[in-house]
Amino acid sequence: MTRQPPTPRLQIALDTFDLPSALGPLQQAAPYVDVIECGTILVLCEGFHAVRAIRAFFPDKQVLADVRIAEAGSKIARLAFEAGADLVSCVAGASMSTIHQVCQVADELGGEVQVELADEWFDAERARAWRQAGVEHVIVKRSRDREASGDLSWKSEDMDRIDELAAMGFTVTITGGVSPADLPAFAGRAVGIVIAGRAIVAAEDPARAAAELRATLEEVWP
Repeated sequence: MTRQPPTPRLQIALDTFDLPSALGPLQQAAPYVDVIECGTILVLCEGFHAVRAIRAFFPDKQVLADVRIAEAGSKIARLAFEAGADLVSCVAGASMSTIHQVCQVADELGGEVQVELADEWFDAERARAWRQAGVEHVIVKRSRDREASGDLSWKSEDMDRIDELAAMGFTVTITGGVSPADLPAFAGRAVGIVIAGRAIVAAEDPARAAAELRATLEEVWP
C-alpha cells in the first residue's frame, strides 16, 4: 500500500511595504499557520527589524527570512539567523560557494536553508549538490509573471519536479497564488509546505482565509 504523505505545513508570506501592514493580517491568521515568511519586500523596506519583531511576537512559529541570497552568503545568513530567523532563502542561481557558506552558517546557528527555483529553471545535478551541501528546502513556484500572463495552471512538469525533488530528500514548498481550489491537484504528492501570501494577507477576513486553506490541506492530505 502506498503511504499517504503527511499534511503540508501552511506558510504565510508577508510582502507588505511596512511592518504594521504585515502584523494586522498576521495576528488574525496566526492560529492557522505554521511558518511566517518575512517576505523580500518587507525585509527590503524594514530591514531585519521585521524579522526580530515577528520572532518576538510569535516565538512558537517558524520564521523564514526570504532574503534570496545570491552573494555574501555568510554575512547575510548570519544577519538573518541572529535576527531570529529559523530559515533563510537563496536563489537558484547562487554559486555553490555561496550555498556552502549559507549552509555552514545554518549548521553553526541551528538554522535551515531553502533554495527558490526559477520558474523555468531546473538542473537535477545541481539540486543534488544543494542537498549534499545541506540545503533542506526547495520552492517550486508558479511565478507572478506567469500568473499575470493568465497562465493559472500547474503543469505536468511542475508535478514531476515536485516528485523528483522530494525523492532527493528535500522538503518541497509550493507557491504562486495558491488557493484552496488549487490544492486537490497535488493530492498524494510529497508537498511539505504550501505558501499563501495575497490569498491571506489581502483577504477581507485573513483568519477565515487561513482557516479555509488549513481545512483544505487536511482534506487533501488526511
